[in-house]
Amino acid sequence: MINIVLFGPPGAGKGTQSQKIIDTFQLKHISTGDLFRKHLGEGTDLGKKAQSYMDNGKLVPDEVVIGMVDDFLNANSDAKGFIFDGFPRTVAQAEALDELLKNRNTKIDQMIMLNVPEDELKRRLLERGKTSGRADDQNEEKINVRIQEYLNKTLPVAEFYEKQGKASKINGVGTIDGIFEEISSAIEALR
Repeated sequence: MINIVLFGPPGAGKGTQSQKIIDTFQLKHISTGDLFRKHLGEGTDLGKKAQSYMDNGKLVPDEVVIGMVDDFLNANSDAKGFIFDGFPRTVAQAEALDELLKNRNTKIDQMIMLNVPEDELKRRLLERGKTSGRADDQNEEKINVRIQEYLNKTLPVAEFYEKQGKASKINGVGTIDGIFEEISSAIEALR
């Protein structure tokens, strides 16, 4: 089993690369956005808990998010491994994920971090905003806020995995296939 955290700022290419990783290595994709939509849509207990926080304008607590991840792992116990996309976002979530996986006799094997210069991220997001329909991709001020949020809150997660010796930094600028070759080499090195 191979478990990977795919990491990088908004616009780094995580969505594009995660699909290539899934297709090539037959990993199950865990996206907290997808988990939220599933639980809210199905009206599960976890979905109702999450909704109560969201209705009050509050962040959904880590234990609810971890509960959703645990539920997904249980439903996919036969998987060859998982790619965590957009999670963990904080060190507390990374620690909780480590504990959850440890209880399943597995672990995060590698954090793959896509590095892209800030000006390139802004260019990509504004370009994507022309076709994505996402309001937060069309406004440079909102893009700046998203990048700052990543730098302030999420970047410490990379340091968490670096201290464990599990970080692979990949240059996220180049061709999609060229970047994927570097990612594949990092994953193949785990086997």
